[in-house]
Amino acid sequence: MGENPGVMMTENVAVAAVDAARAALLAQVGDGVVGDYLEAVTEDEGVVTHYFGCTQTGYPGWRWAVTVAHAVEQDGVTIDEVVLLPGDDSILAPAWVPWRERIKSGDLGPGDLLPVDEDDPRLVPTYVTGDPGDDDFADASWDAETTMADRQQLRTVADELGLGRARVLSLEGRELAAQRWFDGEQGPDVPLAQSAPAHCGSCGFLIRLAGPLATSFGVCANEFANDDARVVAFKHGCGAHSEAQLRKKQLSPPLPDPVFDTVSRGDLEDF
Repeated sequence: MGENPGVMMTENVAVAAVDAARAALLAQVGDGVVGDYLEAVTEDEGVVTHYFGCTQTGYPGWRWAVTVAHAVEQDGVTIDEVVLLPGDDSILAPAWVPWRERIKSGDLGPGDLLPVDEDDPRLVPTYVTGDPGDDDFADASWDAETTMADRQQLRTVADELGLGRARVLSLEGRELAAQRWFDGEQGPDVPLAQSAPAHCGSCGFLIRLAGPLATSFGVCANEFANDDARVVAFKHGCGAHSEAQLRKKQLSPPLPDPVFDTVSRGDLEDF
């Protein structure tokens, strides 16, 4: 079966309506930003979008799109919409990123607040998996006979009184922190660590952490090291290691033997 002649004529009218599309475009944006006619694209039966170049400053590669429609037994076309669309070579703004995902370490200033979500996966209530340091307030009561219910009650009371912490790192939070530290500037893969004489794990300036991360990380306490007061991986390292030794060729050349002056006052009187 052949195509419906009425449909073909409707589409042809819409394709041929270049002047009507340009007139509608000029009426809306003016002739100062409209360039040459580019092409016509069929959207549906009797619906065609006409594209015109855009000469607006700051919009290279963008195109004006004017969509027209023609119905059977209608004399002219109807203007559906006039929009500005990016082309294949247009300059686009970068993808929008939520502000929370844009925040980096060091962005917070005095007075800034960054509240965490109630369901932040990095945190869990202390009674789920706590840090040993949060139990100090109850050391006297935490013996072999203390039940889990008693411990939870103690934590609830401590939270109400402002003792201890309401939430601590979850297992996911610990893994994220460990991976971030390991992959960062204080990890083993940076050039500083690759050229170090030994690892931080054997350095006398390393202060070991307490808790589940103590097996892989510590804090540098060498005031002359780049990582002073920062968490470092045991496999990190730098030239300020406590046992670093200069190679023989790096040592300063030895001073010459001293020369003793044996001239006496009597020797000077003879001159």
